[in-house]
Amino acid sequence: MQGFIAKRLFSARNSNSLPTPARCFSQLAQKKKNDLLIPRLPPFDYSPPPYTGPSADDIMAKRKQFLSPSFFHFYENPLNVVDGRMQYLFDENGRRYLDAFGGIATVSCGHCHPDVVESIVNQIKRLQHTSILYLNHVIADFAEALASKMPGNLKVVFFTNSGTEANELAMMIARLYTGYNDIISLRNGYHGNAAGTMGATAQSIWKFNITQSGVHHALNPDPYRGVFGSDGEKYAKDVQDIIDFGTTGHVAGFISEAIQGVGGIVELAPGYLPAAYKSIKKAGGLCIADEVQAGFARTGSHFWGFEAQDVVPDIVTMAKGIGNGIPLGAVVTTPEIAEVLTCRSYFNTFGGNPVCTAAGLAVLKVIEKENLQENSLVVGSYLKDRLIELKDKYEIIGDVRGRGLLLGVELVTDRRQKTPAKSETLHVMEQMKEMGVLIGKGGFYGNVFRITPPLCFTKEDADFLLDVMDDTISKI
Repeated sequence: MQGFIAKRLFSARNSNSLPTPARCFSQLAQKKKNDLLIPRLPPFDYSPPPYTGPSADDIMAKRKQFLSPSFFHFYENPLNVVDGRMQYLFDENGRRYLDAFGGIATVSCGHCHPDVVESIVNQIKRLQHTSILYLNHVIADFAEALASKMPGNLKVVFFTNSGTEANELAMMIARLYTGYNDIISLRNGYHGNAAGTMGATAQSIWKFNITQSGVHHALNPDPYRGVFGSDGEKYAKDVQDIIDFGTTGHVAGFISEAIQGVGGIVELAPGYLPAAYKSIKKAGGLCIADEVQAGFARTGSHFWGFEAQDVVPDIVTMAKGIGNGIPLGAVVTTPEIAEVLTCRSYFNTFGGNPVCTAAGLAVLKVIEKENLQENSLVVGSYLKDRLIELKDKYEIIGDVRGRGLLLGVELVTDRRQKTPAKSETLHVMEQMKEMGVLIGKGGFYGNVFRITPPLCFTKEDADFLLDVMDDTISKI
């Protein structure tokens, strides 16, 4: 009898754990429903070949041993990227990720775009390097094509290897041409990490304790955090004040991005550049547009970022998207201003390298052939509208800004105080990576998502990015 009671008690105690047909069906249905809710990458007709190289751990060990300790990386578990096609990247296990950062706004046409790859391969098979001491049609063809994209009399091109080099050269040209030394740049701006450009850069995190003289930093016309909101002309008065009270009354030049990239995708307040340029011209200076991140159709509405403010600079600098990832930069100016470098010998060993300029020419052709500027406008506008919808849904999103496929999303813990949500930004980035989306971050406080994908980005990609961001933020 006692044994029978014990068996009945055991059976009753464990009856809830026994899977009934109805419960099994319910669990399967719930699992199916949950699977349907998980954002899925858009279909893509490419699978990378199996990777047989060293693991992420092995690479990290070598990196720590042989590379600079100043190098940093995204993510708690760094991603080992081994393959890329168009707007997608693949890790060592063959997993596909949506690349919404584009190698820091650098991959313009798409990873390993076949036209760009073909141009590079064909050129490198024939001639890899000679220097500009010898004639080669590729550098001349690219310079001609680049000049055709510029407004006004901006027709003379100097090729460099990076944006830093381009900005260094532009600042030197301004000083030589005007005979003055003072340069004005904007707070929160980033222009490079060499001695001169570090001086023009105005974020302490990017500045070492070296001599950085002759540069003044004007009030940043930031519509979100700035003291004058979106009134560009009020901010521009600070440029005139700097000229009046910080210089001899004459300046060499003014350098700025139209949309600050590293600074957190801050688009300058409307009307700012025309007013600032007017003060600079009056003081005898040249106006330099840093298009390293905003150029090459990325903003969608225009080919160059400065065009949105209806100005024509004296000098334009560019890099990143110019070569789709190839080390290439350029300075474009007028014939009159370019003449100043003939007073001495100016030379750049690798500037205008035939392989790099072949890539640059191919990029311009792809942008035209595939209507990437229009795609940037259409898809970027769609993506921005959906991001604004997310902002209306979540208090943590303080601001959505930018143009085309150069967009920023700023996270704050308090909308009124605009308190930077630093740890939350890192958390969302990590979780989005786990779900298959790679985005960047920036801004002085490190709380702004930088969305700068290849310009072949589609609406389906935008939907996937937004669904992943929505899902991640909803769980904070």
